[in-house]
Amino acid sequence: MLKDNTVFVGNKPVMNYVLAVVTQFNNGASEVAIKARGKAISRAVDTAEIALNRFLENVSKKEIITSTEIIDTDSGKTNVSSIEIVLVNQR
Repeated sequence: MLKDNTVFVGNKPVMNYVLAVVTQFNNGASEVAIKARGKAISRAVDTAEIALNRFLENVSKKEIITSTEIIDTDSGKTNVSSIEIVLVNQR
């Protein structure tokens, strides 16, 4: 998996990330990963579903990977959930 084909989801509007995913596929990417942590996870799921249902044909979910990352914060170490949704072009 190429690092270039990863869309990191943060606090921007969902359509910004959908556009990034669609652009990756239009530029010839065979698969694109959508990654998010914590509160951005629901935005990542929305990004994948909107891209698949409205904009991309011949693209499907290849795998969904969930994990927990340990992050250093001011108040010590904290667990943060993360998700990676891999979309793959069927052509």
